Amino acid sequence: MEHTIAQNKAPCFGGRAPLFSQRDLLRLVGPLLVEQLLEVTVGMADTMMVSRCGEAAISGVSLVDMINNLIIVLFAALATGGAVVVSQYLGAREQKHADASAGQLILLSGLFGAVVGVVCFVMARPMIRLFYGSIEADVLDAGVRYLKVIALSYPFLALYNGGAALFRSMGNSRISMQISLLMNIINIVGNAVCIFGLKMGVEGVAWPSVLSRVVAAALILRKCYHKETGNVLSVPKTLRLDAGLSRRILGIGIPSAFENSLFEAGRILVVSMISTFGTVQIAANAVANNLDGMGVIPGKAISLAMITVVGRCIGAGDHEQAIYYTRKLLLWAYLTMSLSNGAILLFVKPLVGIYALSGATMELAILLVQIHAGCALFLWPTSFVLPNALRAANDVKFTMVTSILSMAIWRLGFSYLIGVHMGLGAIGVWIAMVVDWVCRVVCFVLRFRSGIWKTKYIA
Repeated sequence: MEHTIAQNKAPCFGGRAPLFSQRDLLRLVGPLLVEQLLEVTVGMADTMMVSRCGEAAISGVSLVDMINNLIIVLFAALATGGAVVVSQYLGAREQKHADASAGQLILLSGLFGAVVGVVCFVMARPMIRLFYGSIEADVLDAGVRYLKVIALSYPFLALYNGGAALFRSMGNSRISMQISLLMNIINIVGNAVCIFGLKMGVEGVAWPSVLSRVVAAALILRKCYHKETGNVLSVPKTLRLDAGLSRRILGIGIPSAFENSLFEAGRILVVSMISTFGTVQIAANAVANNLDGMGVIPGKAISLAMITVVGRCIGAGDHEQAIYYTRKLLLWAYLTMSLSNGAILLFVKPLVGIYALSGATMELAILLVQIHAGCALFLWPTSFVLPNALRAANDVKFTMVTSILSMAIWRLGFSYLIGVHMGLGAIGVWIAMVVDWVCRVVCFVLRFRSGIWKTKYIA
C-alpha cells in the first residue's frame, strides 16, 4: 500500500524513469549549500578582520575584491562550460567523450589561471586606476598591495574551480564541500594570525588566501586523477589541447565568461561611482555586499545544481524532465531564499553591528542591506537561477545578450541617473540594481516559456 502511494507521488515522464530522485537532488544541493555558506563566511571574516586595520584598508580591500570577483566569475564561467559539456555527455551515456572533456577542462583552467595571475600581478596599480579612477592615496596603496599578493593564487583557484565543477557534474558535491571547509579554516586562522598576531595589515588577509587555494587545488586534482570507487569520470592527465572538445567547452564558457565578466565589470563601474562619494559610502557598500552574500547563499547553491541536473536531462534528450527539474529547483530557491533573507531583515542591526563602523557608515549599510534582502525575496531566483537552466541547454547567447543589455541600460545607466545626477549616492545605485533584476525576470521567464532553448543542443 505504502509502495503504491509512493509510486503515485513520483513524477511520471511517459514511463521513463526520473533521472534524479529526491535523494539525488538533496545530495547534490546540500553540500553546495554548505560550500556557499563557507565561502560567504570567510569573506565576512576577512572584512571584519581587516576593518580593524582602518577604513582605508577595508576600502582598498573591498575595491580589489570587486576585481577579484571579476576574475572568479571568469574561472567559474570556464568551469560551467566544462560542467555543461561533461553533464551532457554523461546524460547521453558517452563515457569516452565525458572523460576526455574532463581532462580538457583541467588543462584549460590551469592555462587560463596562469595567464590571468601574471597579468594581474604585473598590472596591479594600472588596473585599479583603470577601474576606479582617482581614489585616495592610502586606499590605492592598500589595494595594490592586496592585489599583488592575491594574484599569486589565481592559477590554483582556477584549477580548484575546474575540479569542483567536474565533481558537481558527477552529482558529487560532497568532495568540493569538504575541501572548501579545509580551505576556509586555513584562511580564517591565517587571517587571525597575520592580522592580529603579526600585524601585517592588508597582506595579512591576502597570504592565507594564497595558501588555502594552493592546498585546495592540490587536493581536488588528487581526487580527480585518483580512480576512486564511485567516481563516474576517469579524468586523463593531458597537456595536449583537443580542438573539438576545447571548442565545445569554450562555446559555452566564453559567452558565459563574457556575460559574467561584463556583469562584474559593470558592478565595478558602479562601485567606482560610489567611490566618488567618499570613504563612508565605500565602506558601507562593502559591508552591505558581505551581508547580502548571506541572503543569496541558497540561490547560488541551487543555480550550480541546475547546471548538472538540466545538463544531464538535455544530454539524454528529455525536455520534459528538464522542465520538471527546472521548476522544482526554482521553487527550492524561492523557499530557501525566503528563509535566508527573512532572517537577515529580522536581525539586520546586530549583523551590521559586528563590523567596526562609524555611526553614519552603519546607518547607510543597514539601509542598503534592507533594500537588497527585501527585493531578493521576490526577484533573485528567477534573475540568476533560471538562466542556468538555459545555459545547460546551450542557450548561452540569449542569456549573455540579456544580461549585458540589462546591466548597461538599467544598472549602469540608472545608477548614474539617480545615484550621481540626482544625488542619491549608494542608495540610488542599489535601487538601479533592483530595476536590473526586474528586467532579467521578464526576459528569462518569457524565454523559458517560449521553448526556444529546446532547439539549441546538438548532440
